[in-house]
Amino acid sequence: MDSISTATIAGQRLMVGFDGTFFNDDLKLLIGTLGVGGLILFSRNLEEPDQIRQLCQDCQSYARQCGLPPLFIAIDQEGGQVARLKPPFTQFPGNPAMRDVEDALRFARITARELKGMGINMDMAPVLDIAPENIDSIMAQRAFGGDPQRVAAMGTTVIDHLQRRGVMAVAKHFPGIGRTVTDSHLSLPDLDADMTALTEVDLVPFVAAIANNVAGIMLSHIRYTAIDPIWPASLSPSVTTDLLRGQMGYRGVVMTDDLDMGAIKPGYDIDTAIERILLSDVDIALICHKGPDIEAAWQTIHGAIAEDAGLKDKGEQSLLRILELKKNYLSGPWMQRYGLTTV
Repeated sequence: MDSISTATIAGQRLMVGFDGTFFNDDLKLLIGTLGVGGLILFSRNLEEPDQIRQLCQDCQSYARQCGLPPLFIAIDQEGGQVARLKPPFTQFPGNPAMRDVEDALRFARITARELKGMGINMDMAPVLDIAPENIDSIMAQRAFGGDPQRVAAMGTTVIDHLQRRGVMAVAKHFPGIGRTVTDSHLSLPDLDADMTALTEVDLVPFVAAIANNVAGIMLSHIRYTAIDPIWPASLSPSVTTDLLRGQMGYRGVVMTDDLDMGAIKPGYDIDTAIERILLSDVDIALICHKGPDIEAAWQTIHGAIAEDAGLKDKGEQSLLRILELKKNYLSGPWMQRYGLTTV
């Protein structure tokens, strides 16, 4: 890893959104200049299958021309309320409507085939939040329900059958937002549940996901006062370093939820958010909208790891986790440049 530049580390630790439905100058900047490690697609980028396939191919081709590893190309395709791909892609009623693991298996099998056919290699799913029946949970229409064991079984089925078909699964929203009634897209919620409640309920599906080698875990923008009374989970070393990586032993890729959400803006500027991410053993910062924050985040990561040996070491560890994941799912000639070999 000594030969890897700080610029490469900074770029690979960003997953970003963009405008447009075809390869354009904005994507040239994101990929060629900033060297971002991943893109996330939204409805604004999607028209019909041939267009989506061409967009993904062009982005990957340009990354290859620039001597970069393949891109993570991600999408939120949960089914139901959150499904970016519209007909002719298969439409599912969503997690609450799934009756059993056979439904989960069918969703994962078909979704993986359709995503892979478009060149999309990562699904921001499954939702592993527990939505109790006795509250007006913000996740009631997106979760598998309120039984931790059922959520774990359904979620791990989705993970297994996405990943065995070459699509990386990202379990969300750690350590669980099903108890909240405030939408973190709009403001920062507090969750006052104690650690016993979290361990016995909310964390159960994530323990199962880790045991099933989930490719990635997404952090929530919720402040869990029993864990860290000051910082939301996405910006908290207590959540990622101590709980997720330390106590739960997760060694895979960790990413934030979208830093453009109201739970983070306007309370934390992009420099503060990125500085906290760098301290927290979080690998990827997710910024879903075009704007100056993407370049500012790159500059903050680059500057911090260039000046601080400790942060550079953390950055190299993050890069290694990212490249190992890409090696496992997106292997190819690029690996030799980064000192990676097949097992």
